[in-house]
Amino acid sequence: MNKNSKVLALKYRPQTFEDLIGQEVITETIINSIKLNKAPNAYLFTGIRGVGKTTIARIVAKSLNCLSGVDNLCKNNFCDNCKAISNSSHIDVLEMDAASKTGVDDVRDLIEFSRYGPTSSKFKIFIIDEVHMLSKQAFNALLKTLEEPPHYENGGSLKFIFATTEIKKIPITVVSRCQRFDLTRIKSGELFNYIKKIKDKENGKITDDALKLIVKISEGSVRDALSLLDRSLLTFDNKQELDLSTAQKIFGYFDKSQLIDIFRLIFQGEEKKVIETYRKIYDQGIEPKVFMNEFLELIYYFKNIDSLTLENTNFSLNDKEFSEIKNLSNSINNKILILFWQFAIKTLDELDKVSNQNLSLEMFLMRLMYLSSENVSENLLNKENANNSTEKNFEIKEETSLKTDTVDQIKNVTQEKKIKLENQNEIKAEVEISIKSFEQLIRVCNEKKEIKLKYELEKNINLVRFEEKRIEISFNDNLDKNFVKELSLKLFEWTGQRWIITFSKQKGEITIKEKEKNKKKEFIKKTKDTKLYQNILDKFSDANLIDIISDKEMNE
Repeated sequence: MNKNSKVLALKYRPQTFEDLIGQEVITETIINSIKLNKAPNAYLFTGIRGVGKTTIARIVAKSLNCLSGVDNLCKNNFCDNCKAISNSSHIDVLEMDAASKTGVDDVRDLIEFSRYGPTSSKFKIFIIDEVHMLSKQAFNALLKTLEEPPHYENGGSLKFIFATTEIKKIPITVVSRCQRFDLTRIKSGELFNYIKKIKDKENGKITDDALKLIVKISEGSVRDALSLLDRSLLTFDNKQELDLSTAQKIFGYFDKSQLIDIFRLIFQGEEKKVIETYRKIYDQGIEPKVFMNEFLELIYYFKNIDSLTLENTNFSLNDKEFSEIKNLSNSINNKILILFWQFAIKTLDELDKVSNQNLSLEMFLMRLMYLSSENVSENLLNKENANNSTEKNFEIKEETSLKTDTVDQIKNVTQEKKIKLENQNEIKAEVEISIKSFEQLIRVCNEKKEIKLKYELEKNINLVRFEEKRIEISFNDNLDKNFVKELSLKLFEWTGQRWIITFSKQKGEITIKEKEKNKKKEFIKKTKDTKLYQNILDKFSDANLIDIISDKEMNE
C-alpha cells in the first residue's frame, strides 16, 4: 500500500522510542532493562485506547531482536528484523488477538510452538493484544510458561508482551508474573503540538482553536486525535481553512460560551431566554447526552475554578470563557452547584427512559432555575451582597395571579422543601393557632419559648405588610441567615398552614425595640417636666434621670 494512502494513525505510527510522546518514564525503564540484559519474562501494558500499548509492544520486540545490537538500535534505516516486525511478518515474533482466540486450545498451540527456538533472531516473542479476553482456563494454561519460559541454545529465551485496556479482568496470578506498565493519557499541550506538526506535514489548513477542540474530544488518546485530524483535513480539501465554528458542527459540539450564557440566565431567572438559548444549541444537532456531559463539565469548572488554571481545563475553555466563569462563580453558592451536579447526574440517567430527550432537558433547566432561587435568598441575608441581590429581578410566586409592588419577592425554597417533607410525613400541628398580626406573632414566640425568633422579630425586622399566610419585611445587617427557614417551619407547626415570607426594598416600620426605646425616651422627657423631678433637682443639683423601669420589667 502506498504510504500516503494510509490513514494518519497508521502513517505516523511511532517506529522507535524517540517517536513516542507522553510515555518518557516507561520508555526509559524499558531501554535500561534491555541494555542491562534484565528484560522481564513478560511485559504488561495497560491504559486507555490509543495511547500506544501495541505500538510500544512492537518497539520492544524490535529492541530485543535488532541486528544492530542493543546499543545501536535502528532509528532510520531499519534492519531486516526491524522491518519484518513493523510489518507484522517476522517468523519469531507472533502477534495474536486474544479477542478472536480466547480458548485454552489456542494457548496450548502457543505453548507448543514456544518449544522451538527462534530462527533468525535472539528472542522468540509473543505479543497478545486485548489479553483480558482470554478465558480463565487459557490464563491458567499460561501460568507455568510465564514464570519459567524456555531458554534456547542461542542464549535467547521466550518473551511475552501483553496489552490490555481492562487490567482488572486479568487474574492477579498473571499480573504478578509480569512487569506492569501503566500508560497515561497524553497531556493536552503535548498532544496539541504533536497533531499540529502532523497538520503542517500534511499541509492542512486548520486553526489552532479547531485543533484544541480535537485535543479535547480525543481525551488524551493519540489515535482518536489523529482520526479526528484525518476527518478535518478532508473537510475542505485544503481550499479553505477549517475554523472552530465549522469543527464544532463536524464533531457535534457547540460553543462553550452559549452554555455559560445559560448558567447566567438561570441565576437571573430568565426562563424564556434559557429555553431559547438551549433550543439554539439543540438546533445545531447537538445530542442531549453531549449537552449534559458538557453541562457537568461546566459545573465542575464553576465549583473549582479558583484552584484551576487555563491549562488544567484540557483546552475546553478559552481565555474569555475562563474569565467569565471566574467572575460569575463569585456570586454562586457552592451548595447550589453541588445540587446542580446531582440533578444533572439524575437527568443523565433519565435520558434513556424518555422518548423525547429534548423535552427532558428543557424541564431539567427549568428545575435548576427554581433551585437556584435558594442561592439568591441566602445572598439577600448576606451583608456584603444584600444591596446587589435586591436589585436583581429574581421572583418566584406560588400562583401566577399573585401580583404585588414588592421588589424581588423571593419564596425561600428550603422552607418549601422542608414543609413538603413534613406534609409527606403527615406532621400536623397539635393545636392550630390563628395569627392575625405581627404583635400576636411575637406573643406566640414568647409563649412557645422561641426566644431567638422573638429577639430577631423585635430587634432586626422592619415590618412592611402583614397579611394572612404572608409576611412582607425588610431587615438590617444583623439578621440571622437562618431566620426565614426557622420562622417558616414554626409558623407551619403552629398554624398548620404554609406561610410565604418575602423581602421588600421598602424600609418598613421601625423595629419593636426601636419603638420601645422611643416610647421610653418620650416617657423620660415627660417625667423630667414633672414637679417631683424638679424638687429632686433642687436638693440634688447634679442628679440626672437615666432610665425608668416599670413594675412589669421588674417582675421579668
